[in-house]
Amino acid sequence: GGQVLKGEWLNLELSDVRTGEKFKISDFAGKPILLGTFAVWCPTCTKQQRRIKELHEEVGDSVISISLDTDPNEDAGIVLEHIEENGFDWRYAISPEAMTLTLVDEFTSSIVSAPSAPMILVCEDGSYRKLGGFGVRSVDKLKDEIAAGC
Repeated sequence: GGQVLKGEWLNLELSDVRTGEKFKISDFAGKPILLGTFAVWCPTCTKQQRRIKELHEEVGDSVISISLDTDPNEDAGIVLEHIEENGFDWRYAISPEAMTLTLVDEFTSSIVSAPSAPMILVCEDGSYRKLGGFGVRSVDKLKDEIAAGC
């Protein structure tokens, strides 16, 4: 395809599976944003989301969380069931194909490897980085990453 602009995924429109509300990641500039990609079938992802839930119990809405389902075989209904079953209450969206392609273009296919629980930190100024490591990050690790910035 055409040349993908760096960070283009920040401005692509997403739809909140719970409310149907349209949003872009860039709408939340000024706060740190944790963007996690996942699939409902992935137990590591669910464990990571439980840590995110604990994180929000400590930091409230001073951090924005967005979970993006990048499995093309899953739809909003499946995701809605997943978040209701687990009591997760932040923004969830199905990744449009353009979003997935842009993320892979920028971060390699590791960004959609659900079992490694990939996460991107977007800092207040719009800069960002993929969090290192694989698997579930503890609440403390997430807080350290946010404090460290971009």
